[in-house]
Amino acid sequence: MRPLHHRFFQVNGIRMHVAECGEGPLVVLCHGFPESWYSWRHQLQALAEAGYRAVAPDMRGYGQTDAPAAVSDYSLLHLVGDMVALVAALGAQQAVVVGHDWGAPVAWHCALLRPDVFRGVAALSVPFRGRGPTLPTSTMPHNDSAVFYQLYFQEPGQADRELASNVRGTLRAILYSVSGDAPPSPHRLMVPRQGGFLSSLVDPPQLPAWLRDEDLEFYVSEFERTGFRGGLNWYRNIDRNWELLAAYSGAKITVPALYIAGDRDPVVAPPVVQQVIARMADPVPLLRRTMMLAGCGHWTQQERPQQVNDALIEFLGPLQRPAA
Repeated sequence: MRPLHHRFFQVNGIRMHVAECGEGPLVVLCHGFPESWYSWRHQLQALAEAGYRAVAPDMRGYGQTDAPAAVSDYSLLHLVGDMVALVAALGAQQAVVVGHDWGAPVAWHCALLRPDVFRGVAALSVPFRGRGPTLPTSTMPHNDSAVFYQLYFQEPGQADRELASNVRGTLRAILYSVSGDAPPSPHRLMVPRQGGFLSSLVDPPQLPAWLRDEDLEFYVSEFERTGFRGGLNWYRNIDRNWELLAAYSGAKITVPALYIAGDRDPVVAPPVVQQVIARMADPVPLLRRTMMLAGCGHWTQQERPQQVNDALIEFLGPLQRPAA
């Protein structure tokens, strides 16, 4: 086992915690919601063994990284800026960026906005769809009885209190309910107007095989300390991101790319997302491969670590350059 180092850097006006393993060309691993650097525990070692310097930060608002108070400090421009500054703080000039869940849009936009810094991009779960013609929240599903979970997350306070009221129960339900082990449900991402986000999820009788008790306890200890506000603030910038990125409407990602998702991931289930995936080679012309992992749910790199590791290492091979 390669040693895992924990370090702190001042980047883009905040103090950021990272876990780092190995030496060689830099690979930056961006997690999503509600996760932490720990989501990449399987990849850090595998990438280090393959000859890379793997770095997984606690993203802005998470874990031991600063969580600014203002909602407006969590835009995609802030998040991409954090990664650009992190590459420089690590003493490198370039990196390959990998992202999962919310980390995937961060990774995609790192490649879109700064291809000079990010020479390759891999995204897990969330495909690249570019900037649409209208405010994103205006197209999110809702009806008299329920709203899409991202709409529920928009108003500060309510979701923050609900998720923090029983952190262990919240994380058990979220991590299980959108995994490949949970029974499929067409309503999993909808929040009842007379209930809450957790009322549509399932508390498992036991943890799935890919999630050990000690894994859950790590996440619980982090979110009991920080709460969920930082992560939820990413959702509260969805419309603002659309406004800020107007100049990039129609722009293509010009670096080599890899996309991986589970075929039981609720994120990819809607027909509109299936269409986005099928057409992704248009906005991402150097898309090398699209992988759909059988039986895998949303937590791609945790549910299928070996397959993800193998795919990442295969993708990274042709991109190798001497470490900066």
